[in-house]
Amino acid sequence: MSNQKKIVIIGPAHPLRGGLASYNERLCREFKLHGYESTIFTFSLQYPSFMFPGTSQYSTEPPPQDINIKVVINSINPFNWLFVGARLKKLKPDLIVVRYWLPLMGPCLGTILRLVKKNRFTKIICIADNIIPHEKRPGDTAFTRYFVKSVDAFITMSKKVMNDLLKFTHSQPAEFVAHPLYDNFGDPVPKSLARKALNLPDSQTRIILFFGFIRAYKGLDILLKAMSDTRIKEAGIQLLIAGEFYDDRKIYTDLIQELALNNVILRTDFIPDSQVRYYLCAADLVVQPYKNATQSGVTPLAYHFEKPMVVTNTGALPDMVPHEKVGLVAEPDPDSIATQILRFYELGEDFFLPHLREEKKKYAWSRMVKAIEDLAYGIQK
Repeated sequence: MSNQKKIVIIGPAHPLRGGLASYNERLCREFKLHGYESTIFTFSLQYPSFMFPGTSQYSTEPPPQDINIKVVINSINPFNWLFVGARLKKLKPDLIVVRYWLPLMGPCLGTILRLVKKNRFTKIICIADNIIPHEKRPGDTAFTRYFVKSVDAFITMSKKVMNDLLKFTHSQPAEFVAHPLYDNFGDPVPKSLARKALNLPDSQTRIILFFGFIRAYKGLDILLKAMSDTRIKEAGIQLLIAGEFYDDRKIYTDLIQELALNNVILRTDFIPDSQVRYYLCAADLVVQPYKNATQSGVTPLAYHFEKPMVVTNTGALPDMVPHEKVGLVAEPDPDSIATQILRFYELGEDFFLPHLREEKKKYAWSRMVKAIEDLAYGIQK
């Protein structure tokens, strides 16, 4: 019989799409590199369609061939939770890593994990993306409290989430580990090639990037107001918006019209994984104008492609983007964001590259695996 340790990751993965799915698939590969037999248990139904703000929850890209993915969890069917919990209890993995990002998932995941724990063997570590959600709904606190009690230990990727976690538990071990690099979207390509692939202006044009799902808390409205700044217009800076609307599209298109912005390029379909590197590499600068934040998956993506950032002074963003080293920190208002965008062009892209290359060393996936192992094997069953 093999002595290889078994790990199960519970969370989104193919055929679901988005940052959580990409993260879980990359983490699964890292555990395989560390000698684990690694499997992902993902959702056959993640959200009911009426609750999903985008066009589709599902990827159009082929499934990864190097990862064992079980599409089995129905987030709203309690009979399914009992079935999956019993299956995992019997499987007896050494370790389960479960993602928690939304209280809606609390009843489903909490029930599955309670059943698993009856085997008195499997250790359960949660990677908590959010404990208190960006958009609040009835039941959030009760659902999260139910989930938290089913976990042995926690990892958070921002200090804000750690502080939020302490409102629910002081008894379970918890550790802060920075969000690892998204290094699974291919190698960088030259800016000129990336712009040609996306049919964008040539590399002499100044282009900044807003990347990712468009949601109210991410502050795209603030950035659009910054783009109306006379200084930005005179500098010939264009804003490329790449990502799907998860908020009312009309809010933003009306604002673009109201501000008479002719320096905005909209690419607001879902960006498939195979295209991600072209958008990052086409930009001079990545801007994250968030109104509130825990951590952002865009930051480690920018690190991987060695793109300087302008971020707002909220959540963990300033901790991950040291000011005037790997990027610039602005206040979440149009004037401050415009000022820091101009400061970036004053300093020049090359100013930031040595700092980006040094700082990104902190965000290795091996650090996440080690932190999970240290927590898991420090737990006494």
